[in-house]
Amino acid sequence: MTSRGPAFARMRGGFVGSLSGALTVAAHGIGGGMAPSQSSVVLLVLACSAVGALVSATRARRHDLLFLVGALAAGQALGHATLSVGAGAHHGLQLGPAMLAAHAVAAVVTAVLVRAGGRGCQLAVASLRSILPTPFAPVPAPALPARPVPAARRQLRRWLLVGARLGTRGPPILV
Repeated sequence: MTSRGPAFARMRGGFVGSLSGALTVAAHGIGGGMAPSQSSVVLLVLACSAVGALVSATRARRHDLLFLVGALAAGQALGHATLSVGAGAHHGLQLGPAMLAAHAVAAVVTAVLVRAGGRGCQLAVASLRSILPTPFAPVPAPALPARPVPAARRQLRRWLLVGARLGTRGPPILV
């Protein structure tokens, strides 16, 4: 499992999407926001699923940590907007300093943890590969040689089929 593999990208996208939602609710509550309603939670799940899908489809080769911080910050901003819209008009879309600080700290800490978790998974898979025996490769079965059909036999079969349609059916005549 490499950091550029599709399994790792899906795992990272799932972590970023799910943690964006969880941290949005936590930072929103720590910052003084109200508990989310059911419609807000549905919107939050949809928004965070979209963020996770975008993260799993995007590959950041050089600045992985900055990419994760940006993705988590965007996910939390989108999550904050969905919680604010769904909760009515308790504070609108404006962010207070406590809520902004809670969202920022949560994004940075989570990005570091997601990156460390990905690195830990890579090390675990590498150590398992060195310990476990390599799986047996299937032995390729020898291909059976194709038997060519003579051209005369193909013409005879066609002639028999055509000839069978012209005659009447009945028992053979003994001579």
